[in-house]
Amino acid sequence: MKRIGVLTSGGDSPGMNAAVRAVVRKAIFHDIEVYGIYHGYEGLIKGDIKKLELGSVGDIIQRGGTMLFSARCPEFKTEDGQLKGIEQLKKHGIEGLVVIGGDGSYMGAKALTERGFPCVGVPGTIDNDIPGTEFTIGFDTAINTVINAIDRIRDTATSHKRTYVIEVMGRDAGDIALWAGLAGGAESILIPESIGDNDIDDVVARLQRGQERGKKHSIIVVAEGIGNAVEFGKKLEQLTGYETRVSVLGYIQRGGSPTVADRVLASRLGAYAVSLLLEGKGGRAVGIERNQLVDYDIIEALTQKKHTLDQSMITLAEELSI
Repeated sequence: MKRIGVLTSGGDSPGMNAAVRAVVRKAIFHDIEVYGIYHGYEGLIKGDIKKLELGSVGDIIQRGGTMLFSARCPEFKTEDGQLKGIEQLKKHGIEGLVVIGGDGSYMGAKALTERGFPCVGVPGTIDNDIPGTEFTIGFDTAINTVINAIDRIRDTATSHKRTYVIEVMGRDAGDIALWAGLAGGAESILIPESIGDNDIDDVVARLQRGQERGKKHSIIVVAEGIGNAVEFGKKLEQLTGYETRVSVLGYIQRGGSPTVADRVLASRLGAYAVSLLLEGKGGRAVGIERNQLVDYDIIEALTQKKHTLDQSMITLAEELSI
């Protein structure tokens, strides 16, 4: 293999630039040319492809977002769009592709793999919801952003003796809410993996127990996958009579300079993806388990594997928030 491509797709996440840098420099170290595909699969279809040099990825390891930009591309879900993409790859002499992104990006890599083009998926999403890896690029930075917000909100909650409901991102996964809620000492954490009909009753009971022992404020972390936090906050105030405020953190969680953990993870995974292509291995996805790099069949990952939360962490959060 003499020429590979790299693209970022879907929602951006802190550390994507570090992964791109690792792909480019690892490949050049082994005398492989690297081509950056700009604006994800949309750019692939349009041929927005440029050769990258060592200097192209200088001074980006500390930057959030992605220098290759990203875009949603419904056209690539079609056979015609995929064939156009392969045509562009062949036109530029690209023999293998590294795709950095979440499950939607993996679906694109899976489609190319099924059409005989070697791809390697690198998990880049703050949601931490990619099967086959314990952590995804951007997750650590996101939860540090959230915990920073929780700490500040707790200051004002204490001053005004209020209950605060904080909505965090994560799509259908509760990793961000669970990790940040546990680290931030939240009184209640609501996540899709353990949501039930009586959850608001449990929250009310916890709040009332806290009030009875003299507690003046509370923090409740809600994952976006369970529903509207604003409506939840209104209902909670009606049931308890406690002054309640809602803070939706939103896209602030996707930005910012990546943490050390994300920079190192991205560097390791990006370089490992190149190693697999150099070994002639396509149709793979990379990840990390027990601090060891792993790879697995990307089609199997999307059809047979499932992301799960550590149930012991859910139990611990409940035990520590009495």
